[in-house]
Amino acid sequence: MIHVVAMITAKPGMRADILRAFHENRPNVLAEAGCIEYGPAVDAEGAGAAQTPFGPDTFVVIEKWASLDALKAHAASAHMAAYAARTREKIAERKVHILTPA
Repeated sequence: MIHVVAMITAKPGMRADILRAFHENRPNVLAEAGCIEYGPAVDAEGAGAAQTPFGPDTFVVIEKWASLDALKAHAASAHMAAYAARTREKIAERKVHILTPA
C-alpha cells in the first residue's frame, strides 16, 4: 500500500476555490483502479495546544493507493491534468509526501 500526504497552500483567499474544484474532481479519483482513500482535511477547531495548525490557506490531502503503479496512473490521468490546470494559478505551495507503511 502507498500513502500520500499532500500539503496544499493556496494563495490568500483561494483555498475555498481550490477545495471546490477538488470536490468536483474527487469522484473521478475515487473511481480510479487502486484508489482506497482520497480526501481533503483542514485544521480542526478547538484542538488545543497539542495542535500545530496549518492555517486558513492550507489543506491536506490524505490518500491511500493499492500500489505505486496505481498512484502513477492517477498522476498521469486526464482529469488530474484538468484539475491542475484549473487550480495552478491559485496555489502558492504544494508539498507531496509519498510513503509506505513502516
